[in-house]
Amino acid sequence: MDENINYKENWTLIKRVFPILDDDCPLHQLEDRLFLKEEFYEAVQFIKKMNLVHQIQKFIIRKIEKRLRDIVAPEFWSYFSNNEQDNKGFQQFYNAVECLYDSYKQLEHSMRKLDIFRQATELEELVNSEKCLNKALKLIFKATLLSQLNLDYQTTVMSFYESALRMEDLDEGYNGQCIICSQESLHCNCMNLFKETNRKLGEMTLLEPLVGQTLTNLIYGYIHSHIQKICKDSFDSSFVSTLEKWLQSVVLNWLRDIYCFDSSTSISDSMGMFEKKLVNFLYNSYTKTRIDQLFNIIIEYPESLPALEDLRLCLPRTDLKPMLTKKLQKAMETRLLHPGVSTPDVLTAYIAAIRSLRVLDPTGLLLEVVTQPVHQYLRSREDTVRCVVSSLTEEGPNDLAEELVRGEAVQVDENTPVDEDTENWETWVPDPIDAVPSTQGKSSVSRRTSDIISMLVNVYGSKELFVNEYRTLLADRLLTQYLCDTEKEIRYLELLKLRFGDSQLHYCEVMLKDIADSKRINQHIKQDPEYTESDIPISAMIVSAQFWPPFKEEKLELHAKLQSQIASYVKGFETLKGSRTLCWKNHLGFVDIELEMADRTLNLSVSPVHATIIMYFQDKSTWELEELSKVMQCPPTVLRRKIGFWQSHGIIVETGQDVFCIQEDLENKDNNLQEDLFVEDYESESAMASAQDQREEELQTFWSYIVGMLMNLDTLPLERIHQMLKMFAFQGPTIECNLQELKVFLDRKVREHHLIYSNGYYKLPK
Repeated sequence: MDENINYKENWTLIKRVFPILDDDCPLHQLEDRLFLKEEFYEAVQFIKKMNLVHQIQKFIIRKIEKRLRDIVAPEFWSYFSNNEQDNKGFQQFYNAVECLYDSYKQLEHSMRKLDIFRQATELEELVNSEKCLNKALKLIFKATLLSQLNLDYQTTVMSFYESALRMEDLDEGYNGQCIICSQESLHCNCMNLFKETNRKLGEMTLLEPLVGQTLTNLIYGYIHSHIQKICKDSFDSSFVSTLEKWLQSVVLNWLRDIYCFDSSTSISDSMGMFEKKLVNFLYNSYTKTRIDQLFNIIIEYPESLPALEDLRLCLPRTDLKPMLTKKLQKAMETRLLHPGVSTPDVLTAYIAAIRSLRVLDPTGLLLEVVTQPVHQYLRSREDTVRCVVSSLTEEGPNDLAEELVRGEAVQVDENTPVDEDTENWETWVPDPIDAVPSTQGKSSVSRRTSDIISMLVNVYGSKELFVNEYRTLLADRLLTQYLCDTEKEIRYLELLKLRFGDSQLHYCEVMLKDIADSKRINQHIKQDPEYTESDIPISAMIVSAQFWPPFKEEKLELHAKLQSQIASYVKGFETLKGSRTLCWKNHLGFVDIELEMADRTLNLSVSPVHATIIMYFQDKSTWELEELSKVMQCPPTVLRRKIGFWQSHGIIVETGQDVFCIQEDLENKDNNLQEDLFVEDYESESAMASAQDQREEELQTFWSYIVGMLMNLDTLPLERIHQMLKMFAFQGPTIECNLQELKVFLDRKVREHHLIYSNGYYKLPK
């Protein structure tokens, strides 16, 4: 050690040249310390002489790191705490960045001195792998700050940028008033403070590391809330182009104003990547919103067509089709496919789904997958076919009636591949790769072209069910409305023939012909001089029994006056038709009667059983229920219900237990009118046999086959009986029964003691 060198004085000189080395020098005075140029070169000469160039540089860097670690970073993070007030968070973040920037400038001054020192000493050693000391300082600055990250800082940063974004978005403005400082926008300086803060963060290259993720989360949340606000329950307008313009003009312009200060990367690179992410998020968020609303969109079709067009545009860009399929199926199961929804409403929603999903996916694959649970549910409802047929032929605007008028033939899906049209083979497109395997065996042409009626028929896979239901509905309409408009029915029939074919509806043609023939026969009989008409004129509807569906059977003995007039009519018919006669259905038809009471006169159109009741009461004013039941050959329970009709009109009253008599004077009129409503609704029942009764009759035809089997083979299990019936008795889908239905039928025969069941085998009783 050289004794002539005063090390203490030289160290003091070095600290005066590099104040960062002086622990007693406050950070804000680093830039204020002045020194002479001669002092700097004297210090440099001493350092070079002592060969301490590398050590001094390392020492300065360590002191900078220590100041950052012990003073700058803790002071910066101390500004952040949980805040609920937006304006307080805005000012807080501004103050924190202002303080951090001042410290950065002080340390940057020390780095500039170090750079001059490196030039004077020709030192080329890298600092943190950086040749430029300014970049090295920014790297140290960033690493030190992020190593002491405060968990609460994102709340303040979010508040700062959210307030600025809401000011940027004109839709969020507060009538020209700043939402941060509550001053008028003309006198407000908040946006200048916002830009100054971003400039300082960008200069320190802390913009992306410190606020990038928070800014991304803010933008995502803001876009999502904006979509929810403008698209909530609004399906009659398209929003894709509007949202894209809003994203460009508000959000991305606002981001450009922020990232233009980022010195770490070019604005084109940073904004190009950010724009792609935000556009993708916009489409994803909007698509998810529409998927959540899709059930309501379908129900409101066609008013919701713009929303469907938006969704169709977004789906290829978002890859959210599986989510759409899953959520729509779930929505249909929870909101549509349950007993609380009537069958007509289920059909209306199903038809709307067909039309809506074809807008989303013209290939029909999405429709086929989504509506599969609806098909299964419709098959489980007994009144589905009747509701479909009723809608086809009812007056007034409805979807199925409009489809019927279009006149396309029904396409029944046989679940077999078909040859597609080869005329347009150049434009043929295969099914998408996400097609469900169970649907790929079907023709894409049939999926694209099958209409709504064809799809409803394919729910059951058979035209016969719908044709038979229409035949029953037509018969019921013709029998209950004797003066119905046959021209209208003929028009419906011709439209249905275009759909289902002439052969399927031949029976219905005969039924309508019977109506016209009946009117002509009635006229001929009444013009016959040998036919005498009493005070009860009769007009008959003569039907061809083999062409009409089964009638509901009820026992009824008509009044003698009616029977004599019917006998006279039958004789006139036999005279007219020669070898033919009539088999009269006593319980069907209408009777127009006029009742003259003591205080009123009533004109009513009633059923034959009601007319018979009142005619017997005309003969005798008081009847016991059992006595009248024997005379009319009608069960007492049914007869009591029929008498209730006359009770509701105040004509018959029950004076004792099962004793009824005529009431000439009306009493308690209000109560009677209320009861009348109930009875009229109860009496509006079909004249045809119910589907259950018809099915029971069909199953009864198998009984003779089953008896023959058991007589020849003694005992048989259920499966063997079913197989033999399939071979010999089943003649088409309308009379076939499954194994479970056959078991129920055989078990009922066991309860009726017509069969014996033992150890899984059926046999005849001895």
